[in-house]
Amino acid sequence: MSNDGRFTALAASAILLAVIALAPLRTRAEEAGHPKATGYPAVEDLPPMRENPAMTPDEQLKLKKELSATRDRQAPKNKTKGDAAHAEPVKP
Repeated sequence: MSNDGRFTALAASAILLAVIALAPLRTRAEEAGHPKATGYPAVEDLPPMRENPAMTPDEQLKLKKELSATRDRQAPKNKTKGDAAHAEPVKP
């Protein structure tokens, strides 16, 4: 048997072995399995639309005023360049 014949036989054997070894993997991939339950909704699943808004405009205005008042209470009173870096937090 020449080198070309050995190479051909070796290549054919390798291909046959690969087909035999990978055949079970292919059949498992084609099986219809159960989808994985991850606990998260699918990307295309959207929640139903709300009938009422989460907050009314009056509630939004009240919340904005409360947040602004809280921010103003926590802001340092005398804010200069040197003092801003060393300002102590104000306790409520």
